[in-house]
Amino acid sequence: MPETYAPRARAALIQLWLEGRAIPNVELTDQYKISLSKDERIALNKDGLLETSKEGRRLVHQITDKGIAWCAGDLMDGEAPSRIGPLARVHALVLSRLARFAYQRGALAEAIQSGDLEELIRQVYLELGDGYQDWVRLAKIRPRLGGADRDEVDETLLRMVKAGTTHLVPDSNRKVLTEDDHAAAIRVGGEDKHLMAIEES
Repeated sequence: MPETYAPRARAALIQLWLEGRAIPNVELTDQYKISLSKDERIALNKDGLLETSKEGRRLVHQITDKGIAWCAGDLMDGEAPSRIGPLARVHALVLSRLARFAYQRGALAEAIQSGDLEELIRQVYLELGDGYQDWVRLAKIRPRLGGADRDEVDETLLRMVKAGTTHLVPDSNRKVLTEDDHAAAIRVGGEDKHLMAIEES
């Protein structure tokens, strides 16, 4: 059985695993209704399950590989909170059996991270930029996509472009391009594109 933490800490880790990206603390609280206390955060940081950094004044959380392994163990063997009703307790039992079934077949991580890649790209874009129509570097977007396959990301980007709401352009100032920019670029029409903008749908 994995080491136990408070329900909010457990929820925060699993939500971060589900999203497969770094999540600002304010988003964790406002959108997912998970208020991670300072003591809970420090404990998770100290145990190597969570990495917390500062971006300006914001705290941003990222689950670690050790944290993902802990979550898998918690889904399979973690105890349900004591104050839940019989239906929720049975649901927790079913979840643990399904998680163990998927884990034994090497499919648990894939099942957890099988969310909508296009939606994830949009979320990361909005986090990094100043709203819709802002130009954001692909070199900043790709690392936040939870290890998604490069070809799958490229296919998704091209599909978004064809839909007419997403635009990819090269950086006209070649002198500012870094190795990361070159590595993250997507080649379209014989030209490397380094910047992306999304229109509000």
